[in-house]
Amino acid sequence: MSGKKLYVVGMGPGDELYMTREALNAIEESDVIAGYKVYINLLPERYADKEHIITGMRAEEERCRLSLEAASSGKTVALVCSGDAGVYGMASLVLELAPEYPGVEIRVVSGVTAALSGSAVLGAPLSNDFAVISLSDILTPKEKIIKRLRAAAEGDFCIALYNPGSHNRPEALKEAAKILMETIEEDRVAGVVENIGRAEQRMRLCTLKELETLEVNMFMTVFIGNSSTKIIDGHMVTPRGYIVK
Repeated sequence: MSGKKLYVVGMGPGDELYMTREALNAIEESDVIAGYKVYINLLPERYADKEHIITGMRAEEERCRLSLEAASSGKTVALVCSGDAGVYGMASLVLELAPEYPGVEIRVVSGVTAALSGSAVLGAPLSNDFAVISLSDILTPKEKIIKRLRAAAEGDFCIALYNPGSHNRPEALKEAAKILMETIEEDRVAGVVENIGRAEQRMRLCTLKELETLEVNMFMTVFIGNSSTKIIDGHMVTPRGYIVK
């Protein structure tokens, strides 16, 4: 192996079935696998003998620096991320830090982000222009999240909401739904997918208003349709516009 290489790998939902061939090749090629402990536990057992760098929640910078240091020492490293490495993943942070570790080759490997894998479970809710918004205010000020929600509603975008709630933010989705209903009708088609691509996967169709009372967690992705979105045979569908009546 050539070494001094860091792959930032999007794992998709986590199960090997949903990983790209490029992602699997990068992990197989690597001497070291780095990542958040939950994501490392999703990897196939055959990678258990590789060296691992495992960190907990909110240790993103440490995780990226340890990965860059391992690559700088001559190893090939796969830093794994849930979904896509560049969508709320570690790709941007690695590239920000990379100048401090000259000589390390950085390669970003894309994966299937939750907006896409969750959309497939529901049907086709994102067939037209859409916005992806995280409700987590850890790194983004709440005022900016509210501004983005209102802009997406005003623009009649289909919307995918990441991080809809946690123990520290139990009201986040309820608050977002209220903001969206300033512009959008209460009975707008919505959908929720939980534990995408895992054995515990669940989905439900509902209305925007019903999102106010939904019990949420960090393993959910929430979808709100645009003004054309409808339910067809149990699927959430946003027409692309091919059929003209």
